Amino acid sequence: MRPDTPADSTDHTAEAERLLRTAAQYPEDAEHLLLHAAAHLELAGDRPQATTLYDRLLAGELEDASLVRALKAANLWEYGHEAEARAIIEGLRTTAPRSPEAWVIAAESLESHDELTTAQEVFTEGVELLTVQGEEVPYDCRPLLLGRHRVRRLLALPHDVWDVLADDAHSSSSPISLDELHDPKRTWALGSSDPEELSAEIARLRAELGTFRAALSRPFPVAVLHWPASELSELLAAYPSLAAEYPSHEEHLSTIESSLRELAASGTENLGIVTATVPSYEAFAASEGTSPTDTSLLPQYATTLAARGRAVGWPPRGECWCGSGTAYSDCHGRP
Repeated sequence: MRPDTPADSTDHTAEAERLLRTAAQYPEDAEHLLLHAAAHLELAGDRPQATTLYDRLLAGELEDASLVRALKAANLWEYGHEAEARAIIEGLRTTAPRSPEAWVIAAESLESHDELTTAQEVFTEGVELLTVQGEEVPYDCRPLLLGRHRVRRLLALPHDVWDVLADDAHSSSSPISLDELHDPKRTWALGSSDPEELSAEIARLRAELGTFRAALSRPFPVAVLHWPASELSELLAAYPSLAAEYPSHEEHLSTIESSLRELAASGTENLGIVTATVPSYEAFAASEGTSPTDTSLLPQYATTLAARGRAVGWPPRGECWCGSGTAYSDCHGRP
């Protein structure tokens, strides 16, 4: 809700000076221009000068004095004047301005300093003052409802009638639900609360999920797990208890071939082999919340690899599946 400012590559000090000169030439637009100049000073790190500019604005006649006071409070808090900022915010709550922007700036300032309970109260006071349940939400009041929903999500509070109204207002412009957009875990993982960045991340994850579901919907082979010699050595070095499952690499290869032949003899079709790696197996065990030493995890790992399209059909038509470089018919494919 702050006045728009250009990208970070802008020389904010120079831009503030330009806006101050323009405001002197066009006094009828001074309030708007000086607000933008103050925003540039904040971005330039010159917060004391921004406060001076807010005071200059407040000394005159203003279209929206409450917004300027809220901006001043938010700016003061950012450079150590917390007590004064709190006093201004409490004054705004007492006067109950009709400016949605003032309520949003005050509440977001509290939210940014982890004053979530008070931020929720300020958002709620603004919402109850400026909106009516059952009626269409005015466009300039939507940030109040959305901000209130976000803070209540952070506080793990249950939905109330205003949250439902926020959902309705949001659903008309986005396919992503507010609960998903304001999920604290997603916000913390991404490191940003910017709705555009969060929406882009959710869209990316949904696309990945769609691809994964499509892969799962395709028939995949009944696959047997194959550990190359180097990977099996690394596995047994890290998890010696698995030696009972894999006494030797030669026996492991022999077991693979015999298992596949037994499955084929029983009428099982679409057989395959998936090649394992230790890092991949460890990651799979972590995702399942169990230890790599759990032998029941091995067939699950094989099935997951097959579902992801990693299986090679058996019996092979060319080289043997074991990696010897020999034709299958002269290697494990011999009767």
